[in-house]
Amino acid sequence: MEREAMEFDVVVVGAGPSGLAAAIRLKQLAAASGAELSVCVLEKGSEVGAHILSGAAVDPRALTELFPDWKAKGAPLLTPIVEDRFLFLTASRAIRLPTPPQMHNEGNYVISLGKLCRWLATRAEELGVEVFPGFAAAEVLFDGDGAVKGVATGDMGIGKDGEPTANFTPGVELLARQTIFAEGCRGSLTRGLWETYGLRAECDPPTYGIGIKELWQVDPAQHRPGLVIHSTGWPLDTRTYGGSFLYHLEDGQVAVGFVVGLDYENPYLSPFEEFQRFKTHPAIRGTFAGGRRIAYGSRSLSEGGLQSIPRLAFPGGVLVGDTAGFLDVPKIKGTHTALKSGMVAAESVFAALKDGAGAGLEVASYPQAMKQSWVWDELYRARNIRPSFHYGLWAGFAYSALDTYVLRGKAPWTFHHQADHTALKPAKDFRPIAYPKPDGVLTFDRLSSVFISNTNHEENQPSHLKLVDPAVPVAVNLALYDAPEQRYCPAGVYEIVRDADGSSPRLQINAQNCVHCKTCDIKDPTQNIVWAVPEGGGGPNYPNM
Repeated sequence: MEREAMEFDVVVVGAGPSGLAAAIRLKQLAAASGAELSVCVLEKGSEVGAHILSGAAVDPRALTELFPDWKAKGAPLLTPIVEDRFLFLTASRAIRLPTPPQMHNEGNYVISLGKLCRWLATRAEELGVEVFPGFAAAEVLFDGDGAVKGVATGDMGIGKDGEPTANFTPGVELLARQTIFAEGCRGSLTRGLWETYGLRAECDPPTYGIGIKELWQVDPAQHRPGLVIHSTGWPLDTRTYGGSFLYHLEDGQVAVGFVVGLDYENPYLSPFEEFQRFKTHPAIRGTFAGGRRIAYGSRSLSEGGLQSIPRLAFPGGVLVGDTAGFLDVPKIKGTHTALKSGMVAAESVFAALKDGAGAGLEVASYPQAMKQSWVWDELYRARNIRPSFHYGLWAGFAYSALDTYVLRGKAPWTFHHQADHTALKPAKDFRPIAYPKPDGVLTFDRLSSVFISNTNHEENQPSHLKLVDPAVPVAVNLALYDAPEQRYCPAGVYEIVRDADGSSPRLQINAQNCVHCKTCDIKDPTQNIVWAVPEGGGGPNYPNM
């Protein structure tokens, strides 16, 4: 069966904040100039927001630029932040530290980013954008000159054996004069574009964190709307970068999360278990007394900052948002920079498309415009904070204080990153970590957590988690690192199974559990695991994360 083709002026891959902002801004510009411009947004989740997960404490600066009247339009920024606390945790104590200037939240809000994206999608549709949830962009399409000419969605109804089933439906080609890639962190199509166009030739390797989050309905006595608490220290050791957040939202809800830098060294470390252990701290556990957990999810986040931003434009397309790496790590925020990058990209793309031009062109004005925006200045000032922690917690603290209070982000040097998978050291250099068993009240196991993430994949489909070499998990990962994929995955996707007598170890991939965090694609020590999109609509279904 031949694939159907649909033509648009612009196709946006991903209905996160950057992709929706780009689509909205394009239509705003078209309306202002009286031009006709067709724009569509593809979203691999079953609905807009289904795969969106963030803290989220949001700076409304970019949203105000996009919609100056966002309050009147009912944007779901409902809880202004009223207090910041920054804690250093030991095993038994919480020491309150001065809140770093970048983390001051006056004028900011704690929100559900999923709710904000659904609101943005509604505004986009009102402007005439076509939004297609449940369609995963699985392939980049190129013209005869090697320029991007659009994307194709994946075929539906392919069985585990790779053969079409009775429900087979071919993918759809979405052709565009310009394609905006807004896939979020570690986008699968974006990763291919890095290689096709050499987009990472002049930047540092990307570095990432894994963020794990739960949403709780807490006892009203424990609820403080607008309270924001961040912590560092325990339970992580001083060689491992990471920390936590507690955000008190509206309606008696608290978002709690834990982030671990994926440049950690110890193959026995489990970010999921560290998060569960964190909640048992004497200064933390009281928040959840008498409460109940109502949602769970996980997502990787781009921590490389300015040094790791790739070339942003190439023939026929551009990169925006977290897929380009615009997260401000010291500020612990990326929504405002994602929105702004989408808007700047839209302005540059719209200018290139005037008078019927723009097909296959490299929109060189976009990266130049980004460098002149407040996003670039913000990331420049923050550029040395995250890499300073490569030297350990205390060195990172000391340098960050110097950079923030004395140098004010204007040091005449720039620190650099290494790829996360190269940081892992052999298991023989460490002892296994004895994590406490979950109690099912405050702490939980992976499978019960995946259950409340509403994760679902069509069972009769090929695994979207591919092994470049099927022998590597046992010959290398198990032999040298004691199979770290069993621990860094927050969803129980990877298991080493053996015969009844303990022989013949092999890797079992439970792809149906995957919450699309992409940690495996990042942290696998030989880069042997490749994450690709499953059938459209598969994965988690977060209601308001």
